[in-house]
Amino acid sequence: MRHVFRNRVLVPLQAQLTQGVSPSRLALALTLGLVIGVVPVLGVTTGLCAAVAVALRLNQPAIQLANYAAYPAQLVLFVPAFQAGARLFGRPALTFSLAQLQSELAADPIGTVGRYLGDNLRALAAWGLVAPVAGLGLYLLLRLVLSRLPLPGEADPLAPPG
Repeated sequence: MRHVFRNRVLVPLQAQLTQGVSPSRLALALTLGLVIGVVPVLGVTTGLCAAVAVALRLNQPAIQLANYAAYPAQLVLFVPAFQAGARLFGRPALTFSLAQLQSELAADPIGTVGRYLGDNLRALAAWGLVAPVAGLGLYLLLRLVLSRLPLPGEADPLAPPG
């Protein structure tokens, strides 16, 4: 039984936790988790991050951790993304709050999604213009920082010898 548990649970879990832990791969996972985490569509970021991590063979726990860490920023940037999308396409500014949208979604989810679909697509377009630039800067910064940290199993270059 112990052999089955080790091979079916522990070995795959260890592989998942250590997959893509080079500084550049870990920086990519964290960057994508943060950038995807602020997509102006509520309720889709976990699935998107999971799919991207599988497709690019990135560290799943790292990308999801970054995604969840980005959730407060997603909420803060949600309405501004809609406003930026409206400006980008020469549409009138939207006058709604996140609380109003949440109450509309609770009362009529399908109707609310339909009512705001065009606005949401414009918000996604605005995000799509900003995300690559912000993501590149974030990736370069994280890669620099992570390349200076010891990875699991590596000796700490700052630790005293012996």
